[in-house]
Amino acid sequence: QVQLVESGGGLVQAGGSLRLSCAASGRTFSSYAMGWFRQAPGKEREFVARISRSGGSTIYADSVKGRFTISRDNAKKTVYLQMNSLKPEDTAVYYCAADPRVIASVNSGAYDYWGQGTQVTVSS
Repeated sequence: QVQLVESGGGLVQAGGSLRLSCAASGRTFSSYAMGWFRQAPGKEREFVARISRSGGSTIYADSVKGRFTISRDNAKKTVYLQMNSLKPEDTAVYYCAADPRVIASVNSGAYDYWGQGTQVTVSS
């Protein structure tokens, strides 16, 4: 089992940057692909980015491609989301999640474990 705790959210002006972190507990962090999702008020949760177990493969939503970077440090059991050139439409609660499956998925249903979320607010 994996427990996830996100941090790093906050209020930032449009064009600014934030780095989110997600710290995992448990001994099997490297056995999970990790993803970031977000949910804005009144909207469904949406996929943001995914990184493979080794960190060698990543997938991004079109809306964040070129602006966000997902990375992981298996020794520290932490996954990161570097967010640059932030836009007001990036405002949401951001969640990290762990997927034990080998086949990459952007579907939230594939992820077994979730953090509590961290709020990101981008002002115009």
